[in-house]
Amino acid sequence: MTQFTSFMDAALAEAEAASARGEVPVGAVITHHGEIIARAGNRTRELHDPTAHAEILAIRAACQTLRSERLPDCDLWVTLEPCPACATTISAARIKRLYFGASDPKSGGINQGPRIFTHPQCHHAPEVYQGLQEPQCAALLRRFFAAKR
Repeated sequence: MTQFTSFMDAALAEAEAASARGEVPVGAVITHHGEIIARAGNRTRELHDPTAHAEILAIRAACQTLRSERLPDCDLWVTLEPCPACATTISAARIKRLYFGASDPKSGGINQGPRIFTHPQCHHAPEVYQGLQEPQCAALLRRFFAAKR
């Protein structure tokens, strides 16, 4: 029997590191057969790149590690519901499972807005598990934005 293991603590550590750099605190890790092969936090400000979301950076790194543009045996763990652009990239990469912490009513693309994975043009929808360590993920975001106000 396989025991479920959450890698959300590692994603939260990436989100904390992003926050320390002044980035919106979102972190992501990608696992392959139960091992972390890529990790990233948001770097949009640091890299002057609007696509440098944690999910995108982690997917890029995992693709390089596995030398493939597709990640069908990989799981993505992210602290915040992916935006529409990240959800589309997750679909294109053929990620097997997506685990996320906090929902994003303003900018989410899974349960909010365009609901990318249920759109007729979506070629692949991962299994989605939401709410993992949601209180910790949401609290990190609230603290970050409260300090900005």
